[in-house]
Amino acid sequence: MGSPQGRLLGAVLQLVSADHRLPRILVIEDNEDMRTMLVLSLRMNGFDAAGVSNGRSALDALDEAPADAIVTDLFMPDKDGIETITEVRGRYPQAKIIAMSGWQSTRGPDYLQVAREIGAVRTLRKPFDPDKLVAILKEVL
Repeated sequence: MGSPQGRLLGAVLQLVSADHRLPRILVIEDNEDMRTMLVLSLRMNGFDAAGVSNGRSALDALDEAPADAIVTDLFMPDKDGIETITEVRGRYPQAKIIAMSGWQSTRGPDYLQVAREIGAVRTLRKPFDPDKLVAILKEVL
């Protein structure tokens, strides 16, 4: 248990054995590689993380197990991030929402700003370092 991974596992086991609940994070991202990388990074940093590919699946997952925070892409099929943020705000007002997007328009609305206006507590422009997301989650939770 001298390695960083061993120390992390030990810390996680201590938290679980002390009957502490890990913060639950739901990642909503249609790009499977990005979703997998974010979920693994969050798990390695002490979060109970799960991922889904769109807003419709996210609402189903939240109905089964509410999350402390939701990390959502904005442009996805089957219910985009703006629609998802609006519905999550109505159903789970206590959840912290972090919106992310790689799309940037030279004309038209800044959708990350729109996300902030409708309830996202923070936003991230892709690409970003996963450690930045971890830092934001630790700050808002």
